[in-house]
Amino acid sequence: MQDDRVKVYSYNRRRIKYIFVMVCIAATVIIGRLAYIMVLKAKYYSERADNLHERERSIKAPRGRIYDRNGNILADNRAVCSVSVIHSQIEDEEAVIDLLEKYLDKSPEEIRKKVTKVSSREIIAVNVSEETGDMIRAAALPGIKVDEDYKRNYPYDELASKMLGFTGADNQGILGLEVSYDSVLTGVPGSINAVTDARGIELAEYAETRNDPIPGDDLVTTIDINIQKYATQAAYKVMTEKNANRVCVLVMNPQNGEIYAMVDAPEYNLNKPFELINDGEKSAESTENGIEKDTDARKEEANDQASGNIHTVMSQMDKLNNMWRNYLISDTYEPGSTAKMITLTAALETGAVDKSNSFYCPGYRIVEDRRIRCSKTTGHGSQTLEQALMNSCNPAFMDIGERTGVDGLYEYYHKLGLFDRCGIDLPGEANSIMHKKENVGPVELATISFGQSFQVTPIQFMSAVASVINGGYSITPHIGQKVMDSETGETSVLGFEEKKQVISENTSLQMREMLEKVVAEGGGSKCAIEGYRIGGKTATSEKLPRGTGRYISSFIGFAPADNPVVMAAVLIDEPEGTYYGGTIAAPVVRDIFLNILPYLGIDKVSNEY
Repeated sequence: MQDDRVKVYSYNRRRIKYIFVMVCIAATVIIGRLAYIMVLKAKYYSERADNLHERERSIKAPRGRIYDRNGNILADNRAVCSVSVIHSQIEDEEAVIDLLEKYLDKSPEEIRKKVTKVSSREIIAVNVSEETGDMIRAAALPGIKVDEDYKRNYPYDELASKMLGFTGADNQGILGLEVSYDSVLTGVPGSINAVTDARGIELAEYAETRNDPIPGDDLVTTIDINIQKYATQAAYKVMTEKNANRVCVLVMNPQNGEIYAMVDAPEYNLNKPFELINDGEKSAESTENGIEKDTDARKEEANDQASGNIHTVMSQMDKLNNMWRNYLISDTYEPGSTAKMITLTAALETGAVDKSNSFYCPGYRIVEDRRIRCSKTTGHGSQTLEQALMNSCNPAFMDIGERTGVDGLYEYYHKLGLFDRCGIDLPGEANSIMHKKENVGPVELATISFGQSFQVTPIQFMSAVASVINGGYSITPHIGQKVMDSETGETSVLGFEEKKQVISENTSLQMREMLEKVVAEGGGSKCAIEGYRIGGKTATSEKLPRGTGRYISSFIGFAPADNPVVMAAVLIDEPEGTYYGGTIAAPVVRDIFLNILPYLGIDKVSNEY
């Protein structure tokens, strides 16, 4: 019996020791864990604890400004406010609803729904004027927050709209330069932090803390606001006179690709980008809140679809997309007779022709089963190479194209960039539409030679012509010039692809001389200005399908002809009445040059041509 008691006692002692050891181990682990949390991780958990009792509201950063080359502001920011409510802090819902209904242009149902919603924060309105924000703030009703905000502002409204583009309610770039340089222009948001209790109520003894936003960097462009105005006036003048669908103008430095002006009329109001132009009613998306309301409109689309009105909404969006579209970048066209500059360049480079050659034009040329006529149906007769260009003679250029051959033409189409996007710093650039080389037969070769049966973008073709006249160097058309740091003020110049020689200087010289004769004595004479040496080429291209009587009239001019520092292209889409490029497009470039040549410091010469 005693032995049994001894055994039990011994067993209990071992068990107690075991439990004691386990308790000690557990205590050591717990103490170690507490030490780890309270010492090594004290800062981390302290921040997490603070976060549980902090409420953060974001502050938008001012977007970087956009300037023209002379320091004129093209895009700026206007100070506005955003109004929100924090449900847990509201003491009198009806008073809050009544106040917001009084000052905000929102439906009572929408305001009530957001005020009564149990959430951490509900945004009631953005882009509220400072005056209205101050009145709401002065009421000092608990639960309402009025924070600073910024809305993009464009001082010149419609000017350069297709090039500049616009932003949405979140200040993010949507179109044009605003989206191309969005990463440059976008700043770093700030925040306002308030300390709250477990219920989310702000504690009065703790002041709000603020982290200031960092503004975005500024963009300086190559655009000259004065040249942009001259070009815009000229575009609208001819568009009105000829009742044209649109008129595009591009003014550029052919030596380095800097764009001075870009017009695609009709332009739209950048401060009201969702309001249709030339339309009796505003679009469903037309609001002060920009893209935020566009999001609302998307919800409405779903409702409209249910009610059978989806086609109306889609039609409205199609109109907006067409209004925003930059034809110079995103659309293609047949260049017509201006392409004869490229054909002749290729022929001179390959040695297929020279200035001593002559060509005979009976008024047409028969190619396989096709009778392809000249613009002068009675024919030009015998003419020199220079005269063929001055007369813009189709049969002569069919002969030139035939002598050059498909391989020769396509080689220089490639070298001059007509098979590739030119890389302009704008979104949505399209590419050319060309025949595959193996599919180019005699008829295709003939029509390509005088500018039909292929399509290019206006900016792409302008870039190719610049290489023809600038000494033979490739260029990259661009609008961005430099970026200014918002904090340091330091500037950094934007880089683009380096120039390279694509045709010989001698060919470029010959082309400039012959194109000067086109303006002095040929089809481009309506661009001539006394005392200035100007070169250029006209075009009148019929739109597809043929036979509908719809044309694009165009002219590309440059000055001074011996050393071009400025070139301008004008495209007139579907003019009424007279539609020849030499008659209606060349005078538009002349009007522009009359204003900008003296402005650019280009002096007249004493001798004429």
